[in-house]
Amino acid sequence: MTEISTMASLTLQTEPSSSKGTSSKSGRLDRLKNLELRMNEARKLNHKEVVEEDRRNKLPTNFEQKRKRVEWEEEEEKKRKETEAKGEDYDRVKLLEIGADEAEKWARKKKQKNPDPGFSGYEAATRRQYDRLTKSLKPDMDNYNRQKDKLEEDFYATGNTLGLNQHKDSEESVDRMVTDLEKQIKKREKYSRRRTFDEDADIDYINERNMKFNKKLERFYGTYTAEIKQNLERGTAV
Repeated sequence: MTEISTMASLTLQTEPSSSKGTSSKSGRLDRLKNLELRMNEARKLNHKEVVEEDRRNKLPTNFEQKRKRVEWEEEEEKKRKETEAKGEDYDRVKLLEIGADEAEKWARKKKQKNPDPGFSGYEAATRRQYDRLTKSLKPDMDNYNRQKDKLEEDFYATGNTLGLNQHKDSEESVDRMVTDLEKQIKKREKYSRRRTFDEDADIDYINERNMKFNKKLERFYGTYTAEIKQNLERGTAV
């Protein structure tokens, strides 16, 4: 009887310890599995970020500005359609939403803006002149449609089009061109031209560059150095 009770007590003491060890081992396995899952998830996120960063680096430098501009235009177009669907004028509605301070700031900025960016190249200058000349021209749509109906397929130029007999300019168009050319000629006459060389002027320079420099000095400091110059010419300078 004593041996049976001793074995029973040993069995009771052994079973909890073994179950405890099994539970702790399974817990460690679960934590290890969770760590592996989190590592794999972090690895995927890092790879995704690397791919996205590489994509951003390959984009143009002004991509963000263009994207914001496109989004703004799409939003403006959406608002315009919604306003027109209600039968309202979108420009008027938009102006009503602008505050006085914003309007004043916009007007001041527009006033300070220089419409003439200056000479940057012959191509840009030619383009600016073309835009300036064509800005005042208004197309005659009635004459355009008449010519289109009259010439039919010959209205559009091809490789075989000579352009001599297919189209004839009206007298009004010729007069308008002549008037515009006369305006250009008068405008060119007002341009400042290169000054002629004065043979009687004093030579106080050694080359053309020095001559321009001396003229610039005279223009800015001539009134202040006139007396000193006269004393040097008379030989009475101290």
